Amino acid sequence: MVKQIKIIAATLLAVFSLAGNAFGSDAWELWVASDEESTHTVSHDKWQTILDSYLVDDTDDGVNRFAYGKVSKADKALLKNYLSELTAQDPRDLNKNEQMAYWINLYNALTIDVVLDEYPVTSIRKIRFLTSPFGPWDKSLIKIDDEDLTLNDIEHRILRPIWQDPRIHFAVNCASIGCPNLQGTAFTADNLEELLDKGAVEFINHDRGVDGDAGKLKLSSIFDWYGEDFGSDVDEILEYLSDFAEEDRQSLFVDYESTSYDYDWSLNEAK
Repeated sequence: MVKQIKIIAATLLAVFSLAGNAFGSDAWELWVASDEESTHTVSHDKWQTILDSYLVDDTDDGVNRFAYGKVSKADKALLKNYLSELTAQDPRDLNKNEQMAYWINLYNALTIDVVLDEYPVTSIRKIRFLTSPFGPWDKSLIKIDDEDLTLNDIEHRILRPIWQDPRIHFAVNCASIGCPNLQGTAFTADNLEELLDKGAVEFINHDRGVDGDAGKLKLSSIFDWYGEDFGSDVDEILEYLSDFAEEDRQSLFVDYESTSYDYDWSLNEAK
């Protein structure tokens, strides 16, 4: 029991430390290297097949959902095969754009795989392990070059600190309604900028990203947990978000008296 309490305390400390630092903790030096002369491309065709088959991105409420309960045994195997192919690739042999697409797709595919392994669940937060009692994010899930990696490693020790691009928050998906959309197109070096912007526009112009009424501004908790990635205070955060907001939502960013935060951890499931 004492050991478990220590693990929980350490996990909480790690979570709050990551959220309190701009772009997470220091970059994991092992994965900083790249080969900018490389023209090698990683195939994400198998991931695209999964997305084409099970992602529902034409919903009435603008929230992309995944049909976890309909994934066939063969496609579960296809997803694991895709993950095996990615982890057999050393991302340091890729150029930076190819790397970024690699890590984003790996994070999203791993998240789907974790949920499928534990399905049915109503929330990813209910998927717990001794080393990761608040969800699956701190469990070692894969090895690359003999190094164990967790979902938190990919997001907070690689993607955020190495690229320092706030749009990463709109690209990685945590299988929840409150999360920015899982995109229906696999990330590649060629479509990276387009999809990063698309994710930002979709989320910031959706009520679960930014909402307001009678001077009360309600933001996604992402902008609380990782606010320093977007700006040093609320005004700077809103200035960043307003660059992606449509004209009819611009008033939300200036005519407000108070701010609050919310997040829906319900599984982003398509029935």
